[in-house]
Amino acid sequence: MATERTPLLPPSDGPALTDPALSRDEQRLMAASTVGERLPYNDYTTIDWLHDLVKDSYRYRYVHSRKGLRYGLVSAFDSCSGWIAVAIIGSITACIAFVVDVAEATVSGWKLGYCTTNPLLSREACCANADFADNCDAFYSWSASYWSSFAIYAAAALAFSIVSSSATMLTKRSLPAVHDKLDATAPVASGKSIYMAAGSGIPEIKTILSGFVIPNFLDLKVLLVKAFGATFAVASGMCLGKEGPFVHISTCVGYLVCRCFPKYRDNGRKMREMLSAACASGLSVAFGAPIGGVLFSYEEISTYFPRKVLWRAFFCSLFASMILKALNPTGTGKLVLFETHYESSYEAIDYLLFIILGIAGGLFGGIFCKANFSWSKWFRQLPLIKNHPVFEVFLVALATALLQFPNPLTRDSGDVIIKNLLVDCRDVESSASFVCRNEARTDGKGDYIAWLIHGLVTKLLLTIITFGTKVPSGVIIPALDGGAFFGRLMGQCITSISPGVFAMVGAAAFLAGVSRMTISLCVIMFELTGELEFIIPHMIAILVAKWTADAISSEGVYDLAQTVLGHPFLDNDHALKLVQAYGTSSKPATSFSPLKSADADPALVEVLIPPARTMQEITVEVPLSNTVPKVVLEHKLTRLHNRGLMDAGLALVQNGMLQGYLPGTWLCEIGSSGIIH
Repeated sequence: MATERTPLLPPSDGPALTDPALSRDEQRLMAASTVGERLPYNDYTTIDWLHDLVKDSYRYRYVHSRKGLRYGLVSAFDSCSGWIAVAIIGSITACIAFVVDVAEATVSGWKLGYCTTNPLLSREACCANADFADNCDAFYSWSASYWSSFAIYAAAALAFSIVSSSATMLTKRSLPAVHDKLDATAPVASGKSIYMAAGSGIPEIKTILSGFVIPNFLDLKVLLVKAFGATFAVASGMCLGKEGPFVHISTCVGYLVCRCFPKYRDNGRKMREMLSAACASGLSVAFGAPIGGVLFSYEEISTYFPRKVLWRAFFCSLFASMILKALNPTGTGKLVLFETHYESSYEAIDYLLFIILGIAGGLFGGIFCKANFSWSKWFRQLPLIKNHPVFEVFLVALATALLQFPNPLTRDSGDVIIKNLLVDCRDVESSASFVCRNEARTDGKGDYIAWLIHGLVTKLLLTIITFGTKVPSGVIIPALDGGAFFGRLMGQCITSISPGVFAMVGAAAFLAGVSRMTISLCVIMFELTGELEFIIPHMIAILVAKWTADAISSEGVYDLAQTVLGHPFLDNDHALKLVQAYGTSSKPATSFSPLKSADADPALVEVLIPPARTMQEITVEVPLSNTVPKVVLEHKLTRLHNRGLMDAGLALVQNGMLQGYLPGTWLCEIGSSGIIH
């Protein structure tokens, strides 16, 4: 309120910042003021959430307080601009997803042959009217010889992977490093390098949505390279998916569209609201799961998700799904990617089997997170691999081709593998597939069981060494593949339920173990398969998988990726545990050696206060004249920058009471006079 005072603020005769008596000119000037803004060249810093909130409140009051028809239309457009923006974002994202889906399916088929009726058709589209018996006459295989086909497959996979990785190299950027020397001529230490289009982009997006600024990460160049690279990376057959890159692509679209609206372009807080909504459309078009995409953005990515963002994310996801269904990239006219119709049901005794699937998924997820983290910290730090990331991609693609081609179940791309493993062999239309023909054999299924085991082990090992390579990639599809293999293998021992049910539930369990998603994953799975009957098995397996994985590795794959990449991210739960564990002991609690509860005393607030030296560096004693010499502020600002606190500020204290806070960026802008008031 305008007249409210607190003990921390001395009385003042001037108008309060929220005083409604401010004139429109004052509101306009304060809404348009750039004081306190993050400077464009001040890279890799955080936004000022409070400053952006106050600035937007003045902008809103100025825009909506003016009278007249013209200003009424401007006010109405301002209110609708967010909805217009998310509709555009969802539509553009769907169009990009259509191009990537069709191109990836076509290029992936070129490893085996081409469609004689239309070389631009994928193998699945070319053989849409054929059965599952691999007797499609319209698709021409490169060679009838096994070894010739093997060589062509491997050569094409290597070529596609090198093309994808080479394109990713175009987005390399060096991050700033802390420079602790005051001499401007001193050599500057080189910072880490980041490949903007590499990986899924989800760890970086989580960092951005938490308030951090990674410059150029959402630019048009990154979007184009990400889409192009994901097409060839997935087509190469490596154990990766395009679902993670779709989230990055949709966020790039959201950023570029919102740049056209000053309301979002000039306000980091408002921009991040729109980026959260854009993330939902990315997963929506990746899986055909509009509701799951919204929940994914809320549960896994966003740190700031108010109710209006929820509605806009829902609206954005809706438009993306509508446009994608109209474009029909799969040729089925449906959004459901892996539609299944299992006629069998389950009994209460079967819950034990779903718990076993959950335990297996959690074991894989926990081991995968630790193994992939160790692989990234060891193998990718070798000078040869670190300096030549394309060579690592070459080695991984070669190993993938050599291990996957001999197995008929792993020869296709990841989404085709899942579709083949989820089939219900009681369905007449599916009885001619490779899986159903082998499961119907009466002369023994030993070789088929061996193929399932080979596929399971191959997918698990290759996913560990593939995730994190310098190509656009995601971990969702490979995790689903591994779970589907394990579930199908387990289903060979059970006759009361279709093995496809275990493959479906196993896929969800393995992905839950890797990503630690729960509610959003459950919704995604029933949108992905159209099976509402098996919601309870999914819930059981997902919860058990998460609990098991948490017992092995407390962080999911995206959190560990943030650690590997070195991006800052505030984990409130982890920070609270450290605070609660910090007590009277002389040994401070850390993430590696927390204090035992017997030694901790959370009631001691004194131990949480920064050291005296730090307090002196961030505190300015304001005299009664309310003026501070410029040299004092410059000295303190320099000390903060030398410690790497690029986006820190100074606390103003007078007579032991807090007067206010000055952001460092603000001081850099207004400190041109000899005395700062």
